[in-house]
Amino acid sequence: MSKIVAITSCPTGIAHTFMAASALEKISEIEGHEIKVETQGSVGAKNKLTEEEIEKADVVIIAADTHVELTRFKGKRVYQTTTSEAIKNTKNLIEEALKNAEVYQASQETKEQSLKEQVNEIKSQRAVPSGVYKHLLTGVSYMLPIVVAGGLLIALSFVFGIEAFKEKGTLAAALMSIGGGAAFHIMVAVLSGFIAFSIADRPGLAPGLIGGMLATNIEAGFLGGIVSGFLAGYIAKWIVDTIKLPENLEGLMPVLVVPLLSTLAVGLIMIYIIGEPVSYINGALKGFLEGMSSSNAILVGLVIGAMMAFDMGGPVNKAAYTVSVGLLASGVTAPMAAAMAAGMTPPLGIFLATLIAKNRFDKEEQQASKAAGVLGISFITEGAIPFAVKDPLRVIPSLVIGSSITGAISMASGCTLAAPHGGIFVLAIPNAVGNLGMYITSIVIGTLITAIALIITKKPIA
Repeated sequence: MSKIVAITSCPTGIAHTFMAASALEKISEIEGHEIKVETQGSVGAKNKLTEEEIEKADVVIIAADTHVELTRFKGKRVYQTTTSEAIKNTKNLIEEALKNAEVYQASQETKEQSLKEQVNEIKSQRAVPSGVYKHLLTGVSYMLPIVVAGGLLIALSFVFGIEAFKEKGTLAAALMSIGGGAAFHIMVAVLSGFIAFSIADRPGLAPGLIGGMLATNIEAGFLGGIVSGFLAGYIAKWIVDTIKLPENLEGLMPVLVVPLLSTLAVGLIMIYIIGEPVSYINGALKGFLEGMSSSNAILVGLVIGAMMAFDMGGPVNKAAYTVSVGLLASGVTAPMAAAMAAGMTPPLGIFLATLIAKNRFDKEEQQASKAAGVLGISFITEGAIPFAVKDPLRVIPSLVIGSSITGAISMASGCTLAAPHGGIFVLAIPNAVGNLGMYITSIVIGTLITAIALIITKKPIA
């Protein structure tokens, strides 16, 4: 029997985080291992690992799609992977971790790090699997709560009328000021800052935040924020790795040298080189979406819908959602409506299929479909994952068909959505959804098509 500790974390901190934790716990129990999993979810870390538990562990598993602080695991055997891998290939993952985990090295010697030690830690950290996508998801994970809060507050301001916020001193104006004037104004800076943080740790945060705010000010939008985040992260990391100061001056690196040089470099590049072209691209994209014909709208809806269902919370899903959220912040609300509607239909279609054709699903799937239905109305597409993992060749195409049609109907009907999350509960907010009748119709039709496709493709269980 081996002792395992683990951390799971996904960009939204909702479904994948806890599904990965559950899978690790379940398989570890079956295989006779002792495990404790810390979940770094949307409301912070739960079931936190203690120093004693980490010390006694034979291996540390990090199943995360975002940046996880590893300092406390210095000297332990650490194995890093994704939440999807932990959900889909749990047994193999645990065996691989026990066999091939590598000792993590960092320069931290005490709990209280000096400024000098913070710099040295970044210099000495071993290279870990990350990549562009992981850095982007880290930024999205920190941005998402701000977007959701801001979007819902903007939607609530519409309760008093679409243009009620224009009257100063009213509650509608206050809600719009909080949501649109504050939350949506800093969201790009947060996205940029934490992309840079994922790449370079603390030294990347200042230039990333400032670069993101510059992107907002020059109207480069979320695309500019992504660019500034990667610029800030890699520039800050290069400075930390390259510039050498005398030992007695090394404490100046994190408080003076790194933030000053990296911010200056990022700022000048954004203003004089990258900012204007990215701003033009952002404006052109916004103009295209606002002025597109019905045929273009259908095509965009089909693509968004298919992406939302393809991997149910994975990279393709998150790409469609992130772009929709960025456009929402720019005032283009139709793609957000298509994305949320299409993200709801996979688990809802599965739930409906299990009600209509019970002979095509075993008892465990019928039980799991109830949870999938609840997750579906809450716009948590990940509720469909257990079914897709079990029978991908039949389930995934069925989900993609239903969601793509949902997205196409939503876009073609001119449906709009002022909030980036909330599922069916947003529908209760007056004026939050444009063309509410057709929006609900698109979800209903997509759910029905998904269920029918599942019933046709899946064979009865003997």
